[in-house]
Amino acid sequence: MVFLDFEKPLESLYEQLDKIKQVAEQGDVDVSATIQEIENKIKAKKKEIYTNLTGWQRVQLSRHPERPYTLYYISQICKKFIELHGDRNIGDDKAIVGGLAKINGDTLMIIGHQKGINTKMRQYRNFGMANPEGYRKALRLMKMAEKFGFPIVCFIDTPGAYPGIEAEERGQAEAIARNLFEMVKLRVPVICYIIGEGASGGALGIGVGDRVFMLENSWYSVISPENCSTILWRTWDYKEQAAEALKLTADHMLEFGLIDEIVKEPLGGAHTDPETMAKALKKHIKKELTALIEMTPEERISARIEKYSNMGHFTARPPETEIEPTVQEES
Repeated sequence: MVFLDFEKPLESLYEQLDKIKQVAEQGDVDVSATIQEIENKIKAKKKEIYTNLTGWQRVQLSRHPERPYTLYYISQICKKFIELHGDRNIGDDKAIVGGLAKINGDTLMIIGHQKGINTKMRQYRNFGMANPEGYRKALRLMKMAEKFGFPIVCFIDTPGAYPGIEAEERGQAEAIARNLFEMVKLRVPVICYIIGEGASGGALGIGVGDRVFMLENSWYSVISPENCSTILWRTWDYKEQAAEALKLTADHMLEFGLIDEIVKEPLGGAHTDPETMAKALKKHIKKELTALIEMTPEERISARIEKYSNMGHFTARPPETEIEPTVQEES
């Protein structure tokens, strides 16, 4: 197990538990009472730690190296998955995966960011940072789903769209903007889940839906805490303060009306019990799609437009009264 800085008290307890279990395996000593005592301490310490997490600690959990990614959830919740590749223009962006899937006999189009489970795979997946062709591939698959009447499920987990020069040359901003424009008008149900990091336009590129949900230990913001700290203080040292100021946790997003619901994770994070997390996601997807399918396409589009139009606060200043120019008479 990998323990984060704020989880160090748990690490020592788990070490004690492992040693006691080794003693039990090597001898005939009954240590069941001791094991039970340590397990109770672990439960109590978990509850103490995870019910009082700061914004930065939730960011750390969202990036946990053992946290399940899109392809894991697909493998667990889908009976069959056929991955589809390429944007039919530039190439196949490995940072975004997508394809047709079967869940409880129903066909869906599932699209999501994929970071990779080790160093080699993270480089292959570009750490989940998509290029323009990734967003264009996603849009191609969405249009295919619309053509055949398949609902769309998006899993969002990215530190942002790839900021390289070549991505800008190929139209990164236009690709994301096009997806926002087209996703609002899709006639099929669209639900989005932020399963880890939801940063900037990289998340929004596949994040416009009838329903948007966040896992408990995910985050959603226009910028990461580190980059925010770099801009404001010229150093990463204030990332913890930046995380609090950005109000990027699921609780804040629900309070602001930017998401529809928080999906609870197992105590300690999705990585502590990924199978249970996958089952909860599958159940949630089925429930939400059942409700959305009952609506007509026109009702869904209208509700989607209203949903995003109501986000944010603004004040409209009345137009200034035009004053007719005065003409001075010649003396």
